[in-house]
Amino acid sequence: MLNYTFSFIGTGAMGSALAAAASRNLLPEYILLANRTRSKAEQLAERLGCCVGSVPEAASSARYIFLGVKPQMMAGLFEDIGTILSRRADRFILVSMAAGLTMERITELAGRKYPVIRIMPNTPCAIGEGVILYDANEEVSQEELDLFVKIMSGAGLLDRVEERLIDAGSAVAGCGPAFACMFLEALADGGVACGLPRQKALAYAAQMLKGTAGLLLESGQHPGQMKDAVCSPGGSTIAGVRALEESGFRGAAMDAVIAALERTKELGK
Repeated sequence: MLNYTFSFIGTGAMGSALAAAASRNLLPEYILLANRTRSKAEQLAERLGCCVGSVPEAASSARYIFLGVKPQMMAGLFEDIGTILSRRADRFILVSMAAGLTMERITELAGRKYPVIRIMPNTPCAIGEGVILYDANEEVSQEELDLFVKIMSGAGLLDRVEERLIDAGSAVAGCGPAFACMFLEALADGGVACGLPRQKALAYAAQMLKGTAGLLLESGQHPGQMKDAVCSPGGSTIAGVRALEESGFRGAAMDAVIAALERTKELGK
């Protein structure tokens, strides 16, 4: 008999963010957390009110099993839980967040054709402002997919895309928080160089990024249009834009996304 709706094997940054998102729509007693280092799962469970168990328990007692391990560790995980999964008489769904690993590859590693949902989330899911790109194989019913989306809606934007586009989307949305934080930190450094206290510079930069993104999403304007609206002729903003262009800012951002995609493909081999 099932004890849990969701279980998370791996409570790193991404697993923790998703567990936090799930706990907004699902009673925490229906969420089981498992991690190789149990204390890490216990710390998260204390914060969210979820249950803590072993990896075998997570594999044997939940309807949706989140596989929150690195791609290169997935084969080892299935060696540990493969027999447990094969012995289950009830229905369950594997939810993989491993970069680069296709649903077909997950099936190969599992040794059986189980229902699989592949997701690529990002860390802002923890506060309900994230992105989850997802797709599912033909073994997943529409009812099961709808329930997954309903529970995970607390993460932010959920968007189903063809699996072939998930890696590219992840290079933007999944890796993007790191790129955004580098930009945010650099803006704050510039503010400090101009005389601002560090904490104020960080707060200004963070709120500016949050507000600008919110304005773009709400207004539907093109970012170029929003940029032009801030650039007065001969003003300070256009001088800063020129400095960014001279340093190859846009090209560097594009190269970061492309490099992230190329590495994701390597991880999936």
